[in-house]
Amino acid sequence: MPLEEKKKSRLYALKPLTDRLPAVTRPEGHVHFRTKMFWVLAILVLYFAMTNIFIYGLDRANVIDFFSSLRAILAGAQGSLMHLGIGPIVTASIIMQLFAGAKIINLDLQDDEDKSVYQGTQKFLVILMIFVEAIPQVFGFLTPASGFVTALNGSFLFGLISVGHGTFLAQILIVIQLFAGSYLVFLMDEVVSKWGIGSGISLFIAGGVAQQIFTGTFNWEPSSATSRIPAGTIPKTVWYLQNYPGSQLAGGGIEQIMVQPPNPLIALIGTVAIFLIVAYVESTRIELPLAHGMARGARGRYPIRLMYASNIPVILVAAVLANVSMFSLLFWQHPEWPLVGHASW
Repeated sequence: MPLEEKKKSRLYALKPLTDRLPAVTRPEGHVHFRTKMFWVLAILVLYFAMTNIFIYGLDRANVIDFFSSLRAILAGAQGSLMHLGIGPIVTASIIMQLFAGAKIINLDLQDDEDKSVYQGTQKFLVILMIFVEAIPQVFGFLTPASGFVTALNGSFLFGLISVGHGTFLAQILIVIQLFAGSYLVFLMDEVVSKWGIGSGISLFIAGGVAQQIFTGTFNWEPSSATSRIPAGTIPKTVWYLQNYPGSQLAGGGIEQIMVQPPNPLIALIGTVAIFLIVAYVESTRIELPLAHGMARGARGRYPIRLMYASNIPVILVAAVLANVSMFSLLFWQHPEWPLVGHASW
């Protein structure tokens, strides 16, 4: 009796579309370490460049970072091409993993063809999530610059877009920029995963955190225009020791060095302590003694890592919290919407 053919998933219908999406080719042979390091450094430089490219047409004076507490985890930069960070990638990955784990989608990830469909569908879902996360923010609380809106208030496309739609056109252009930046981040993640070392997501998170630690520790610029005190931890400590006599240090100067924001010394000490503790626990192994029942005297040890946890649960919670907060802000700022606007409660 012939074996019953396996029923293919409906996601195969997306394969003609996903096969045409831009992608990074996988290397055919062994990638040398020098090549891996080149791509890692190149992607890291490009990431830092994108965090410093401000979105064209966005009002810088009215940009408020509602997700500042999540920036380190989502590897984004407010108002830049990296505004969305790794949020769309993580959200799409979470959805696909949940669907695959719950057997909602009929794909066997051990099969090469099914795995290809899974990865292509995830890529398509990343594109959808970029728009899902970009549109609420642009139409919710990312305000276009007034000059940019005025320049777009004319007639466009031979009169198809009439006068007076400058705000809408500005918002559409900002969404396009966010899409371009976020999809480029997705391709950069693929480059690191296939041609570099580790994961691009982990690289972006580590790069963003390292940048914050470095600038927070060594920044010599004052924290505000009215202050002469450097913002960095070490320069601020040196400034206090040079400009405060012993009586002032004893009368409150030490407290200002240790706990006064920004970048107090206690934060640097805590960061170093946590880093050392995590590095120690991560490298700790528990060796289980092994004995062979058939060979007397044959003994060995099997090392087991003490900590198997990773940053994936933290990223998951941050992505979910960011999405919930984003839609909540959108609904709150549109009281005219029935049921979901804040005026309806």
